Amino acid sequence: MKVLKSIGAVFTGLFVVFALTHLTDHILERENLMLIPFDKNPFWLMLVVTAYRLVYVAVGSFLTAYLAWGRPILHAMILGSIGCLLGIAGAIAMWDQGAHWYPVTLVILGWPAAFIGGKLVKS
Repeated sequence: MKVLKSIGAVFTGLFVVFALTHLTDHILERENLMLIPFDKNPFWLMLVVTAYRLVYVAVGSFLTAYLAWGRPILHAMILGSIGCLLGIAGAIAMWDQGAHWYPVTLVILGWPAAFIGGKLVKS
């Protein structure tokens, strides 16, 4: 039962990160604040997008850690590791589009954001 609760906690956090990210992206695109393809956006907007995605990782990691049966930071870091792998895959797939710093930043800062989210439950 603990394994299922752990898996559920991680997938819930992952779903929340994806949902918040896609909802925010959709709103920004609909309001013509964010352009597709992404590399057509100004630098300041790319910084804003990077920031809110890292905040969403922390929120998803917090939720994962909160829902986990025990060892909240471990569960948050599992979510961070999944996000890191997905980020690397996305960076490879879209390397020829846009600024390279953007996906690299998300991959590098995803783990600290996940740790912060998990640590918030612990304190």
